[in-house]
Amino acid sequence: MKRAVVIGANGQIGRPAVEALARDGWEVTAASHGGGRDGAWPEEVRAVRLDREDERALAEVVGAGCDVLVDIVAYGAAHARQLTALADRVGSAVVISSVSVYEDGEGRGFDTQDQPDGFPRYPVPTPETHATVAAGETTYSTRKAALERELLAAGDRLPTTLLRAGAIHGPHCRSPRELYFVKRNLDGRGRRVLAYGGRSRFHPASARNIAELIRLAASRPGSRVLNACDPEAPTVAEIGAAIDAVMGVANESILVDGPAPAPGVGATPWSVPYPVVFDMAAAERELGYRPVVGYAGSLPETVASIERRLAGQDWRAVYPKVVQAYGDVFNYAAEDAWLRA
Repeated sequence: MKRAVVIGANGQIGRPAVEALARDGWEVTAASHGGGRDGAWPEEVRAVRLDREDERALAEVVGAGCDVLVDIVAYGAAHARQLTALADRVGSAVVISSVSVYEDGEGRGFDTQDQPDGFPRYPVPTPETHATVAAGETTYSTRKAALERELLAAGDRLPTTLLRAGAIHGPHCRSPRELYFVKRNLDGRGRRVLAYGGRSRFHPASARNIAELIRLAASRPGSRVLNACDPEAPTVAEIGAAIDAVMGVANESILVDGPAPAPGVGATPWSVPYPVVFDMAAAERELGYRPVVGYAGSLPETVASIERRLAGQDWRAVYPKVVQAYGDVFNYAAEDAWLRA
């Protein structure tokens, strides 16, 4: 039986990844900071505690060796060097990166989006061959680029599949974009304002589809970079309508051309001035990738997860990372004042 070690096993991607590998016949060691188990995992899965920054502990988890090392939480050149140091005991690796590493022809990327005219204009769809930001240690994007550079340079010693994930969604997310529409529906908001005419597209990536890519890459070792996204990239208006359908409500969408018309009004976690859509042809060609779920099909599980966590709780306490990333996205007073005006 082939052995797999998954780092970050108790996270949003790690949970379905462990399940997919175990059900595919792998002997799986699920390593996480808490060392807990997911209820969907087969009993044979071995769960262990791991401090990701402790190199000795990581080496002990790998033990005499494994056929594939899956790293969900790798971030920066130092983590890449941790992995390559184990190359003599690891057959191959599958590591999660991010689509944020891309930059456009003018040097714009996700790190420049808050600057005047700073939002990137990517080709639609964007292939893996497109330019990326310079590697560095200053931002999330540059650190992910550094992770990629180190691992690709060591491809002869440790074949690594790097999966550039899009807007990740699904249960166990600490900053679910879907919260924007779910909470509004729970609060009985009958109208919503959507910037950019509701046409914004930010390519989603189901945690279950990423897990499927991990499963496929584990069985087909290689040194490569692949986009990791869903089969479709719905508009923000389509996402809102799909969530409404799951929750059995009807809303009026007020579409505004251009950016958010006022602070706290019309800006959603998907609101972008230009489409952000990624090409999945390489994954289909190299791994035989076929998505296990579409965006709309994944929503019932996601919505139910958010509803359970919100029950009787302040959304800011439940999802502090949403506040950090997007601010107060439920400023109803500002929205009502704009609508009255």
